Amino acid sequence: MKHVFAVLALACLLVGLAVSASGADQVTTVPVHFSRGLSDATLKGHFSGYDSVHYTVDAKAGQTLSVKVTGSPNANFNVFKPGDEPGTAAAIGSGSTGSAWKGQVPADGEYIVQVYQMRASARREDKVDFAIQVAVH
Repeated sequence: MKHVFAVLALACLLVGLAVSASGADQVTTVPVHFSRGLSDATLKGHFSGYDSVHYTVDAKAGQTLSVKVTGSPNANFNVFKPGDEPGTAAAIGSGSTGSAWKGQVPADGEYIVQVYQMRASARREDKVDFAIQVAVH
Protein backbone atom coordinates (compact mmCIF):
# COMPACT_ATOMS: atom_id res chain seq x y z
CA MET A 1 0.00 0.00 0.00
CA LYS A 2 2.90 2.37 0.78
CA HIS A 3 4.21 1.73 -2.73
CA VAL A 4 0.90 2.82 -4.28
CA PHE A 5 0.91 6.08 -2.32
CA ALA A 6 4.52 6.75 -3.29
CA VAL A 7 3.71 6.23 -6.98
CA LEU A 8 0.64 8.48 -6.72
CA ALA A 9 2.66 11.20 -4.96
CA LEU A 10 5.36 11.01 -7.63
CA ALA A 11 2.74 11.20 -10.41
CA CYS A 12 1.20 14.32 -8.81
CA LEU A 13 4.63 15.92 -8.48
CA LEU A 14 5.44 15.25 -12.14
CA VAL A 15 2.10 16.66 -13.31
CA GLY A 16 2.69 19.78 -11.18
CA LEU A 17 6.15 20.25 -12.68
CA ALA A 18 4.78 19.88 -16.21
CA VAL A 19 2.11 22.50 -15.55
CA SER A 20 4.69 24.87 -14.04
CA ALA A 21 7.06 24.45 -16.96
CA SER A 22 4.36 25.06 -19.55
CA GLY A 23 3.21 28.22 -17.76
CA ALA A 24 6.65 29.81 -17.68
CA ASP A 25 6.85 33.54 -18.29
CA GLN A 26 8.20 34.42 -21.71
CA VAL A 27 11.08 36.89 -21.84
CA THR A 28 11.84 38.39 -25.24
CA THR A 29 15.30 39.94 -25.59
CA VAL A 30 15.78 42.72 -28.17
CA PRO A 31 19.17 44.35 -28.78
CA VAL A 32 19.00 48.13 -29.33
CA HIS A 33 21.02 49.30 -32.33
CA PHE A 34 21.34 52.97 -33.18
CA SER A 35 21.29 54.10 -36.80
CA ARG A 36 24.60 55.48 -38.06
CA GLY A 37 25.26 58.90 -36.56
CA LEU A 38 22.40 58.64 -34.02
CA SER A 39 22.49 57.91 -30.32
CA ASP A 40 18.79 57.29 -29.78
CA ALA A 41 16.17 54.84 -31.03
CA THR A 42 12.45 54.23 -30.64
CA LEU A 43 11.19 50.66 -30.75
CA LYS A 44 7.69 49.21 -30.47
CA GLY A 45 6.78 46.10 -28.55
CA HIS A 46 4.03 44.14 -26.90
CA PHE A 47 3.48 41.34 -24.41
CA SER A 48 0.77 40.06 -22.09
CA GLY A 49 0.42 38.60 -18.62
CA TYR A 50 3.66 37.97 -16.77
CA ASP A 51 5.75 38.06 -19.96
CA SER A 52 8.30 40.86 -20.42
CA VAL A 53 10.64 42.37 -22.98
CA HIS A 54 14.34 42.98 -22.22
CA TYR A 55 16.05 45.62 -24.35
CA THR A 56 19.85 45.44 -24.25
CA VAL A 57 21.90 48.56 -24.91
CA ASP A 58 25.66 49.11 -24.77
CA ALA A 59 27.00 52.10 -22.89
CA LYS A 60 30.32 53.26 -21.45
CA ALA A 61 30.92 54.42 -17.88
CA GLY A 62 30.01 58.08 -17.50
CA GLN A 63 27.60 58.20 -20.43
CA THR A 64 23.99 59.18 -19.83
CA LEU A 65 21.31 56.57 -20.52
CA SER A 66 17.74 57.83 -21.04
CA VAL A 67 14.62 55.67 -21.18
CA LYS A 68 10.98 56.62 -21.76
CA VAL A 69 7.99 54.34 -22.36
CA THR A 70 4.70 55.41 -23.95
CA GLY A 71 1.56 53.51 -24.88
CA SER A 72 -0.36 51.21 -22.56
CA PRO A 73 -0.82 52.59 -19.04
CA ASN A 74 0.29 49.16 -17.75
CA ALA A 75 3.84 49.44 -19.15
CA ASN A 76 6.58 49.80 -16.53
CA PHE A 77 10.34 49.54 -16.86
CA ASN A 78 13.48 48.82 -14.85
CA VAL A 79 17.11 49.49 -15.83
CA PHE A 80 19.83 47.02 -14.80
CA LYS A 81 23.60 47.49 -14.95
CA PRO A 82 25.91 45.04 -16.75
CA GLY A 83 25.98 41.63 -15.08
CA ASP A 84 22.72 42.21 -13.17
CA GLU A 85 19.53 40.38 -14.10
CA PRO A 86 15.89 41.21 -13.39
CA GLY A 87 14.69 39.19 -10.41
CA THR A 88 18.18 38.79 -8.93
CA ALA A 89 19.47 42.36 -8.54
CA ALA A 90 18.21 45.83 -7.74
CA ALA A 91 17.46 48.13 -10.67
CA ILE A 92 19.49 51.33 -11.03
CA GLY A 93 16.46 53.10 -12.50
CA SER A 94 12.76 52.62 -13.14
CA GLY A 95 9.66 54.30 -14.50
CA SER A 96 6.24 53.82 -16.00
CA THR A 97 4.22 55.00 -18.97
CA GLY A 98 4.79 58.70 -19.55
CA SER A 99 7.64 59.06 -17.06
CA ALA A 100 11.25 59.11 -18.16
CA TRP A 101 14.42 57.97 -16.41
CA LYS A 102 17.84 59.42 -17.06
CA GLY A 103 21.07 58.54 -15.32
CA GLN A 104 24.82 58.43 -15.67
CA VAL A 105 25.85 54.79 -16.04
CA PRO A 106 28.47 53.42 -13.65
CA ALA A 107 30.27 50.89 -15.87
CA ASP A 108 31.04 49.85 -19.43
CA GLY A 109 28.84 47.08 -20.76
CA GLU A 110 25.41 45.88 -21.76
CA TYR A 111 22.50 47.37 -19.81
CA ILE A 112 19.08 45.68 -19.65
CA VAL A 113 15.88 47.70 -19.83
CA GLN A 114 13.08 45.39 -18.69
CA VAL A 115 9.54 46.34 -19.76
CA TYR A 116 6.83 44.57 -17.75
CA GLN A 117 3.46 45.09 -16.09
CA MET A 118 2.47 45.00 -12.43
CA ARG A 119 1.03 41.86 -10.87
CA ALA A 120 -2.65 42.91 -10.82
CA SER A 121 -2.83 43.50 -14.58
CA ALA A 122 -0.52 40.54 -15.29
CA ARG A 123 -2.96 38.24 -13.45
CA ARG A 124 -5.72 39.46 -15.78
CA GLU A 125 -3.45 38.62 -18.76
CA ASP A 126 -3.78 42.24 -19.96
CA LYS A 127 -2.09 42.94 -23.30
CA VAL A 128 0.51 45.72 -23.25
CA ASP A 129 1.38 47.60 -26.46
CA PHE A 130 4.12 50.19 -26.00
CA ALA A 131 6.90 52.20 -27.56
CA ILE A 132 10.25 52.65 -25.85
CA GLN A 133 12.72 55.46 -26.48
CA VAL A 134 16.33 54.72 -25.56
CA ALA A 135 19.22 57.17 -25.83
CA VAL A 136 22.90 57.06 -24.87
CA HIS A 137 24.88 60.33 -24.79
